Amino acid sequence: MEKKYNVGIIGATGMVGQRFICLLSKHPWFNIKVLAASPRSAGKKYTEAVGSKWCMDTDIPENVKDIIVMNATDDVEKIAKEVDFVFCAVDMKKDEIKALEERYAKAECPVVSNNSAHRHTPDVPMVLPELNPEHTAIIPSQRKRLGTKRGFIAVKPNCSLQGYVPALFPLDKAGYKVKDVLVCTYQAISGAGKTFETWPEMIDNVIPFIGGEEEKSEKEPLKIWGKIEGDVIVDADTPAFTAQCLRVPVSNGHMGAVFVRFENKPSKEEILKIWKEFKGKPQILGLPSAPKQFLNYFEQDNMPQTKLNRDLEGGMAISIGRLREDTQYDYKFVCLSHNTLRGAAGGAVLLAELLCAEGYMD
Repeated sequence: MEKKYNVGIIGATGMVGQRFICLLSKHPWFNIKVLAASPRSAGKKYTEAVGSKWCMDTDIPENVKDIIVMNATDDVEKIAKEVDFVFCAVDMKKDEIKALEERYAKAECPVVSNNSAHRHTPDVPMVLPELNPEHTAIIPSQRKRLGTKRGFIAVKPNCSLQGYVPALFPLDKAGYKVKDVLVCTYQAISGAGKTFETWPEMIDNVIPFIGGEEEKSEKEPLKIWGKIEGDVIVDADTPAFTAQCLRVPVSNGHMGAVFVRFENKPSKEEILKIWKEFKGKPQILGLPSAPKQFLNYFEQDNMPQTKLNRDLEGGMAISIGRLREDTQYDYKFVCLSHNTLRGAAGGAVLLAELLCAEGYMD
């Protein structure tokens, strides 16, 4: 792509904002133009604003250290004039996030959001780019509602479903029709914006509750399976999902234990063939952040492992293992995704690349 897009990161000092900075600092299409955060960070150089909160494995990129942080809520119109679009990862109440993202959109600044606030707004596409890229076609309807020419909001799904939904969706679309899914997720502490330094009580501990996570894990897949009808995306009725989500003492990487029942049961060989051969639109288009092999199956009984496999293809690939028949469901397997890369910032960057390739940012 010849054009270079100027982008802003709204919520730049938080953990997901930091991930955005690391991913975008050397991105071939995107140039970090604006960093914005809360009023207490505004007016400071980024290094001063983030201070000891920087928790990435690498140092703060040189090209953002001296950027003066803007006010995410007060400088909306000013930010909109400086960038082609923004990534949003703010830590605010849901109704405040909804209002803020609409303010950016109405200022003719497209928003690619990591937040959950607009995931169930009927004309906001919630896209996992390999699975439902056609949902971006709802954007003209959203623009009509907002009264905008360029501005719109697009969101990525919750991080916890990024491992198991990509494994199930291609099987459903191949004609085997996924009927019932039970999933237990074992989620890293970075999903709560924490490290072991800031959350020492998680060491040697498991917490069997993550607020709102099970509802998201059960409901959001139905929008991915849904279809555009008129000016809205209508959720699918099936598959039926039930989920239990646990916080485990792992820095990064969400593991899922999945049990699935089909209307038309495939063979194990057919499942493995579909996983191996599956390519989504990001792979076909060769988008910069797209993994070459999206779904990766490991034959060894003790794989995938969080520490060994979460960074596969820059953390953007899905790892699957232990596929076998079950006594109550048809099959069971385990899956793994990097929650702050594929699940959060990386998934949003890939969505932005898709939107650019489709012309929505022009």
